[in-house]
Amino acid sequence: MKDFGYKQSNSDHTLLLKHKKGKVTALIVYVDDMVVTGNDLIEKAALQHHLASEFEMKDLGALKYFLGIEVARIFLSQRKYILDILTDTGMLAIKPADMPIELYHQLGEYPDQVPTNKERYQRLVGKLIYLGHTRPDIAYAVSVVSQFMHAPSEAHMDAVN
Repeated sequence: MKDFGYKQSNSDHTLLLKHKKGKVTALIVYVDDMVVTGNDLIEKAALQHHLASEFEMKDLGALKYFLGIEVARIFLSQRKYILDILTDTGMLAIKPADMPIELYHQLGEYPDQVPTNKERYQRLVGKLIYLGHTRPDIAYAVSVVSQFMHAPSEAHMDAVN
């Protein structure tokens, strides 16, 4: 598989990945069971053809059960919701941050803080809490800023933004 451009995952040695032009194809192998998946349909087909030329294989269709895990395909997206938030806040053209919150943030309650619009802050943090259903990567940052709902400052609003 390495000759075919796949790299073995460090976290799971049964997982082989190929990244190509922003797309990814994954091969998971466990004894005599394999799962081929990804968002590159051409690469998936090429991988299946390559594997079929090397091994006797049977395509069982869409994944339903693997390693004791029942698989149900479902797609959840809050893309429109995110776009609405960005539009409402005037941040549609802003580039995304590398991290949802500053690594060693100094957010807290300090006597010299400049207050911000409490209702706007609460409304925006509430939307971010709702967004956390499909974006667990922002959960920690949202939990931090939600601690200041009762008396938000400009620094807190900057962190929310």
